Amino acid sequence: MAARPRVVVIGAGVVGCALADELTERGWTDVTVLEMGPLFATGGSTSHAPGLVFQTTADRTLTEFAKYTVAKYATLTHAGRWCFQPVGGLEIATTPERLADLKRRHGWATASGVRGYLRSPAECAELHPLLDPAKVLGGFHTPGDGVAKPLRAAEAQARRAAERGAKFLARQRVTAIERSAGRVTGVVTETDRFRADVVVSCAGVWGPLVGRLVDLVVPLVPMAHQYARTTPLPVLAGDNDDFTEAGKPILRHQDAGLYFREHVDRLGIGSHAHRPMPVEPAYLGGSAELPFTAADFAESWTAAADLLPALADAKVEMGVNGLFAVTPDGRPLLGEHPDLDGFWVAGAVGLAYSAGAARELARWLVDGQPRLDLHTCDLARFEQVQLAPGHVHARSCRTYAEVADVVHPLQPTGEPRAVRTSPFHERHAELGAVCLEAGGWERPQWFSANDNLPEVDRVPPRTGWAARHWSPIVGAEALAARGRVAMFDLTPLNRLAVTGPGALPFLQTMTTNDLAKPPGAVAYTLLLGEDGGVRSDLTVARLGAERFQVGVNGALDVDWLRRHLPGDGAVQIHETTAGTCCIGLWGPLARRVLQPLSTTDFSHDAMGCYTAKHAYVGNVPVIALRVSAVGELGWELHTSADLGRLLWDTLWEAGRPHGIIAAGRAALTSMRLEKGYREWGTDLTAEHDPYEAGLGFAVRTDKGYFLGRDALRGRSEATVGRKLTCLVAEGLVLGKEPVYFQGRPAGYVTSAAYGYTVGENIAYAWLPVECAKPGTPVEIEYFGERVPAVVAAQPLFDAELTRLRSAA
Repeated sequence: MAARPRVVVIGAGVVGCALADELTERGWTDVTVLEMGPLFATGGSTSHAPGLVFQTTADRTLTEFAKYTVAKYATLTHAGRWCFQPVGGLEIATTPERLADLKRRHGWATASGVRGYLRSPAECAELHPLLDPAKVLGGFHTPGDGVAKPLRAAEAQARRAAERGAKFLARQRVTAIERSAGRVTGVVTETDRFRADVVVSCAGVWGPLVGRLVDLVVPLVPMAHQYARTTPLPVLAGDNDDFTEAGKPILRHQDAGLYFREHVDRLGIGSHAHRPMPVEPAYLGGSAELPFTAADFAESWTAAADLLPALADAKVEMGVNGLFAVTPDGRPLLGEHPDLDGFWVAGAVGLAYSAGAARELARWLVDGQPRLDLHTCDLARFEQVQLAPGHVHARSCRTYAEVADVVHPLQPTGEPRAVRTSPFHERHAELGAVCLEAGGWERPQWFSANDNLPEVDRVPPRTGWAARHWSPIVGAEALAARGRVAMFDLTPLNRLAVTGPGALPFLQTMTTNDLAKPPGAVAYTLLLGEDGGVRSDLTVARLGAERFQVGVNGALDVDWLRRHLPGDGAVQIHETTAGTCCIGLWGPLARRVLQPLSTTDFSHDAMGCYTAKHAYVGNVPVIALRVSAVGELGWELHTSADLGRLLWDTLWEAGRPHGIIAAGRAALTSMRLEKGYREWGTDLTAEHDPYEAGLGFAVRTDKGYFLGRDALRGRSEATVGRKLTCLVAEGLVLGKEPVYFQGRPAGYVTSAAYGYTVGENIAYAWLPVECAKPGTPVEIEYFGERVPAVVAAQPLFDAELTRLRSAA
């Protein structure tokens, strides 16, 4: 590719313009932006976006996107007029549940460096005098939030990009993407052809149509969203002029699914309260605006007038059903086509995230990788089954319907369910499995049949938020697994077969640990980016000279490994998850269950930790791995899916005399935190290096080159500025809360759970090294209250590894 590649951006909305600005600022100046409509009021979502920017979300990456968007647009002007006004944001609560949620949001904001304050009803009314304080229980005020002008921001960025050499062309409807030898080579419109090395689809609600031109599923649904402007309100007369437009905070009333902003002497009202109104992209034509359906807005108007008495004599002056792109999980789509080099997507990026997402995509293109962790936004994050049209449609509609809801992190998702089930599913159902869904898989959290375990009486009760979607059975399962033996269904964890004469060199290059060991060896290892950030953690079992079984974290790892395959065909990667299954047999009595079922010697001397063997368990051929995700004696037992139920039944019958149970993922989470085991994507991401995360033991810099090794030069546990730290708290927290040191925000919680064996509330948190020493007192903000905690040495359980290495 040329030093300055030819880039074609499809779509001149605010995202496309922001990307052109960010690319040209980094020296990629041969950029052509094609717009099927006029410039810059294109008719897309940017043209009707209301402009509200609230920065705080539960997703740290999205919050960073919004922070950069605010910072950037606040410096931009177009034709002497502002692009962003920091009038502040105010979210109000009219129910106790919402008030509690605002306290949780305050914690997210603090953890992400967004300034925010919890406000009383009187303070809310002072900030926004149109409010009826009698209807308000409290609020969350963020002074840095505000109103953006989408069209101005788009054109201001476009003009900056044009000054550096970018071209913006109107009336250019894309009809084809040219390609050769697996790369994009050009873009064809109704009237012209443009050569290209890189093509980025910023087509918004038309994104799926552009994706079809390159055989790519772009999993989003155009969804109509109602926005109305009132007739002039006397109470606003003289408050604003045509230049300022707004002075009061943007207002969000999530209990009614509403938000508000000023338009000089009128109010704009947006509603998420109506039914989902999806539209097939092929029926859109050239406009993302549909006629306003007043009947769908009627309840929202009543709720708005109830909160803001000034609306009593007002009416809706104009309204629109504006289309926005909604994905199955509500997050943007950023990334490159899995099979067509040079074709990229920036889709479902709302105005609030536009500049931030564009900056990261520009970094990704120019520097080879983004600086922020993008795993929650990566185009490749979905499993194939999740890309089915019906699945995308159903989940996107649900995402829209829940956008204003108070959603618990363990709240079960809706339909479609039971899409992917393990061979043990019938046995799970017989045991009363309570399941969550991930990657399309049904994953048991606990089993109702265990409600009569004697350990239930030893489990402390919970109240409030922490008691939702939880059962004391979780604790009983963890205690039973520690005391006896348990079976955990690990089938949903992705597995790969990496084979071929180049398999070992490939894996050695891609991962941090030394895998050049004899067949039968198992290693825990890491995938790094070029900057040394941890992209994932893997379990690799060498089953033969040219055959490896690799346990990965999901579709992103598969995509990453495939993108780095050598071109000579010496390595093959096959996903084996769907055709295989796995049981984690763990606990101090695991060997007593397993050994009588096999002629293979499972003693500690014959099969130590981190080894693998082919064996028979009863009549079932298995690959047995001596590894544990809970820190107990035991094995992962892998077999083919057709033999899964027989494996389960064989182990179950053999385990009955030993008090065997089935245990769910909630017990596993508690047990892994007691052992200090990290979970990638929760405890660490690509923004953290191995030494910060306490995973330096998995790095062998002396083995030769591996991806990311050069970036680690000079780094060690002694040089880090922050650490993933174990905390023991005086109360239970659940994750994502801010941590305070000496009264000031210092870090944030990643994972948290009660440790049923150690009898402590455990939280892992990122903290600066100066406050990460054992014994250091800190505080965790949990729903607005400060919970005392102390830094603890890790792990909290079995630091000597006697349980894991048990010979019993």
